[in-house]
Amino acid sequence: MAERVVIIGAGHNGLVAATLLARAGLDVLVLERSGHVGGAAVSTPDFDGHPARLSRFSYLVSLFPRALVADLGLDLELRSRPTASFTPWRRDGRDGGLVIETEPGERTRAGFADLTGDDREFAAWQEFYAEVGSLAEAIAPTLLDPLPRRSELRDRVGGTIWEDVVERPVGEALHRRFADDLVRGIVATDALIGTFASLEEPSLIQNRCLLYHLIGDGTGEWRVPVGGMGAVTDELARVATEAGATIRLNSEVDGIDVSDVDVTVCGDGFVERADHVLMGAAPYVLDRLLGHSPDRKPAGSQLKLNILLSRLPRLRCEVDPRVAFAGTFHLDEGYGALQEAWQVAHDGHLPEACGEFYCHTLTDRSILGPELRDTEAQTLTYFGLHTPPDVLDAPGAKELAVARVLAALDEYLAEPIEPLILGLEANTPTEIERELAMPGGHIFHGDLSWPWLEDEEVAESPAARWGVATRHPRVLLCGSGARRGGAVSGIGGHNAARALLESLS
Repeated sequence: MAERVVIIGAGHNGLVAATLLARAGLDVLVLERSGHVGGAAVSTPDFDGHPARLSRFSYLVSLFPRALVADLGLDLELRSRPTASFTPWRRDGRDGGLVIETEPGERTRAGFADLTGDDREFAAWQEFYAEVGSLAEAIAPTLLDPLPRRSELRDRVGGTIWEDVVERPVGEALHRRFADDLVRGIVATDALIGTFASLEEPSLIQNRCLLYHLIGDGTGEWRVPVGGMGAVTDELARVATEAGATIRLNSEVDGIDVSDVDVTVCGDGFVERADHVLMGAAPYVLDRLLGHSPDRKPAGSQLKLNILLSRLPRLRCEVDPRVAFAGTFHLDEGYGALQEAWQVAHDGHLPEACGEFYCHTLTDRSILGPELRDTEAQTLTYFGLHTPPDVLDAPGAKELAVARVLAALDEYLAEPIEPLILGLEANTPTEIERELAMPGGHIFHGDLSWPWLEDEEVAESPAARWGVATRHPRVLLCGSGARRGGAVSGIGGHNAARALLESLS
């Protein structure tokens, strides 16, 4: 009889694991608490009366390896954006905007010169990201293999970039490499998405976040899923079902009991016995289900806005909004502003707005219904930084935070944004927890880990070598809480499946 596996959670990682295990001949059951698959990678009609299916929580794809997409046989279209980022600025009474192209060329060089007065920051930018490229090229190919050792990667990468990203707080490198506060901040934001930390934090959790944002598939490019994140999830559900996995919705698990011979999974109205369990939810949730006292509860730090506009607003700097909003639109993310916002929030107060906008519909209008597709309507997604639950849960704080975001954006617009808004949804970490059962609304299920084993670390089991081990050999992590989890990557699901198959071989 085939080994039976129960996977808890039909998020993208759970579906990846289900597909690989079912194809290998295992009996796979996926239990999902909600009435749909996908977890945070879903598309939903957020705006009453307006046909738009926005990627509600996760919205771009970087870390999902092309090799894994091909191996799974996913029919996906991921589009590149010509604009990597845009940063508006106001200095000495002058409005400007730095457009950084996905393939930096003359426009990018001229934008740096306009901001800083010469080409030195552009040269520093090119040098830094060339070195980041060497880091990505070394690490990305290892993500679908057993964990390498730190020294193995250090020897392969070498140079200053290893010290800057892995050994010392990234803030030190940004101050040494760049002279302009705004340029430092543009680089720094990738260290803070989903991570509440100072850029000078000695634990280096911000460095780990930066690393994951820069190494995706060896390039670090963030691409647009045509049809929204729901299209990614639908494809994953299709291949899992075709492989023979069973997906059962509305099946919330409330307990797990592990014995020497099997695992019992209990919920309201069901009891399932399995040889192995793969956990797609956070390690904090797993501890609770096992009856252990969980460690400190994770806490997210983001304010998430989903907005539908009748059209894009015009900018003071006269850059075409179709260029400015196509990539990552940095809102007040200079290095000093980011540090000040972190300190204010750390002290328990709501900081001024700093975050990033992105417009899906400039690259893919298929998420709009026919009534909107032929109009000038556009979607905007905003990811705000340094807004942890204890700050945003205060009375009136959410409403004030949203108002501050819109007011901060207006500072760079030639017209107010509010008359253009057809619909707006705001989600705090606490609301994301309530919606997705994601502890503290932490989008990575907890602090990210380095994607390698320390040189002295013992890893005797397949689960340990693949970074998916728990305290129980029959229970593996397969979600964002795995050693190489975080973001929409499928890596956690792939590695859990590979570890389990290796242990059975």
